[in-house]
Order: sequence, then C-alpha cells, then structure tokens
Amino acid sequence: MRHTRQHLSAARLPFYYGWIVVAVAFLTTAIAVNARTSFSLLLPPMLTEFGWKDSVTAGAFSFGFLVTACLSPLLGPLMDRLGARLVMELGVICLAAGMLLASLASEPWHIYATLGVLVAIGGVFLGFTGQGLLLPAWFVRRRGLAMSIAFSGVGVGSVVMMPWLQSIIGTMGWRAACWRLGLLALVVLVPINLLTRRRPEELGLAPDGGCAPTADARARTRHADPAADWTLRRALRTTRFWWLAAGYFGATFVWYAVQVHQSKYLLEVGFSPREAAWALGFVSFAGVPGQIALGQLSDRIGRGWVWVIGNGGFLGTYVALLLLHDHPSQGLLYAMVFAQGFLGYGLISVLGAIPAELFEGRRSGTIFGTVMLAASMGGAAGPWVTGALRGYTGSYALAFWFGAVLSVLSAAAVWRAIGLWKTASNAARIGTPVERLV
Repeated sequence: MRHTRQHLSAARLPFYYGWIVVAVAFLTTAIAVNARTSFSLLLPPMLTEFGWKDSVTAGAFSFGFLVTACLSPLLGPLMDRLGARLVMELGVICLAAGMLLASLASEPWHIYATLGVLVAIGGVFLGFTGQGLLLPAWFVRRRGLAMSIAFSGVGVGSVVMMPWLQSIIGTMGWRAACWRLGLLALVVLVPINLLTRRRPEELGLAPDGGCAPTADARARTRHADPAADWTLRRALRTTRFWWLAAGYFGATFVWYAVQVHQSKYLLEVGFSPREAAWALGFVSFAGVPGQIALGQLSDRIGRGWVWVIGNGGFLGTYVALLLLHDHPSQGLLYAMVFAQGFLGYGLISVLGAIPAELFEGRRSGTIFGTVMLAASMGGAAGPWVTGALRGYTGSYALAFWFGAVLSVLSAAAVWRAIGLWKTASNAARIGTPVERLV
C-alpha cells in the first residue's frame, strides 16, 4: 500500500521525479565535496596551532584518497543491497561526524581518523562516485544534462562555502569552522536525502519519465541484449575496461596535480597572493556553466567528444601555465582559468555516463566503482608526482609537460575504449545507441 501511494504521488507531479533526484544531488555535492576540499583552508591554522610538519598533517588528505580507492568498488553492491537512501544517510553521518569530531583533535591520528577517514567515506558516498552510480539510472536522453546540473553544485558550493568558512576561520578559528560545517551537513543533507531513490522503477516510473516497463518487457530486453547482464568479472576481461580505467586515471592525475600546485606556481612566476587566490576561485566558478553546457552538448554530439574537449581544456591549462613562466600576463591567466574551469571541469558531466553506457546492466554500479578506483589512484598520484618532479628539477616545467602529454593520452584512452565498444556493438547489433557515446 505504501509503495502504491508513492507511485501515485510521483506520477501526479507536474514534472519528472528524476529532477528531484538531481536537485538533491546538487545540494549534496555542494556541501559534501566542498567539505572535503575545505582541508586546504583548515591546514594552515592547524599547522600554526600544533606545530606539526606539513607532511604529517597534509598526509591526512592523501590518506583519504586511499580510503576512497578501497571503498569505490564496494559502493555499487552496497547501494544495491541497502538502497540509495540508507547509503546516502550513512554518508551524511560519516561526513558530519568527521567534521564535528575534528574540532576536538589534539593528535595527528585524530586528524587522520576524522578528516582523513570519516570525511573521505562521506565524500565517496555523497560525491562524484555515489551520485555517478545513482543518476544514470534516471535519465537516458538527457543524461549528460542531468548529471552536469547535479555536479555543478560543487562549483556553486565552492563559491558560497569557501568564503564563509574562511571568515569563520579568521574570526573564530578552524575548530569552529569544522563544527559549523558538520552541523550544516546534518541539518541540510539528512532530510533532503530521504527523497533519494535508487531507480525510477521504485516509483513505478521509467528513465526520463513515463511508466516503468513490465516484467515481461524487461525479460525480453535482457534476452535480446546480452550486454544488459554485464558483471565485473566479464568487464575485467575486456580491453575496453582497461582503456577506460587508464583514461580515468590520467584525467584525475592532471586535474588534481594542477589544482594542488597552481597557486604556488603562480606565486613563483610573479603573481600576487590575491591574484593566485582569485584564479583558484574563478576556476570553480567557470566550471558551473561549463559543466552544464558540455553535459547538454554530450547528449547531442556524444560523451566521447566531450571527454576529448575536457582533456583539451587541461592541455590548454598546462600550456598556459608553461607560457606564464616567461610571459606572466593577465590575458594568459584568464585563458588558463577558462581552459581549466569551463572546459576541463566539463569532464565531470560525463564521468558517470560513460561507464554506465559502456557497461549497462544490473552490475554497472560495481563496474563504475572499480573504474573510480583507478580515478582515485590518479588523483592521489598527480599532486605527489608533480611535487616530486618540482623538487628534483627545481621547476614545474617537466611536471607540466608531463601533465599536458597525459591529458592527450587520457582522451585517446577513453576514445579507444568507446571505439572498441562501438566495434563490438555493431558486430552483435546490441548495446546503447552508438551516438550516445561517439
């Protein structure tokens, strides 16, 4: 009876319920992802208070990437078993607990356990990985647009939350900032994630709206399309999976490498601290319209083309940074911000859609989580390798050239994965329409 009432309520809405799921994801990523990245604001006052080495405290952020890598492959099966609402609420509790308990920290292991482990768990459940598992099931025709709107919450949240947190840190200290951010997560994210559902079929709906297919129709679809029964074991045996994983590794490598080291480099080449901070903030701001525009574009020209455009943005970012060394100008700085934010951050809009369409089926969440394992490894390696090359050579030049080349290789790897899928689909006459990806 309860499910019947839920079905009727969803069907009577003047719009598709999937857009409610998108709105919840927008607010959730705005708070959860930025709660994790707020570590960069919390680090300086923590170092000042405790007097620990930079590597000891900053290691908590890198440790969080290891936690992310371990959890990503498990999130899909966990969501299938427990349901999306429970998984999301568990993520909120972990995130809030991590921030609240961090305000009581007095030893390095306290930071690792709270900001490193608990906040990282919350970030995996509520951020790109969790929403990337959830949203593709709700949309097909407008999947790129829906996911880009949801993930643009990260950029909006950054513009709103970071200045707010910095003002709290400046007036009341980093502990007060942790406490308020934890309370914000509880007050906002607990109630809105009660609206989350794993699939539209739970409300008697189909992707993009309409009525859910009957059991007979679903059975005929699975019989006609063997790819609808993809499993992780089967995916791991394909070359396209490894090309996809390599592409995701490369993309997150170049993303986090430039994000972490950009401000320091701009200071080295002669820009003021204010200009460096402006550049970092406006990258996120430019990413909001970029993600939405490129996500909608991917519904028309294909996910693969947008992946190429996004990596082209990071290629342009690294080229601009290299040119800034000898020609530090406002024009090049603006070009770098545009390339990185508007174009590069557009990768987010297709991050979940590409694996969902390459490996459709009931176990696609597990496959996506495993792909995100490679992405997490790239995110952890990027800043470290870039810093190591900077220390070894005395400049960022070699590291930035490496990032530029890796941007090209990431685009080529994903394009190769889609090309292999296209060949198999044409041979067997099965799978997602080719134009969705290419």
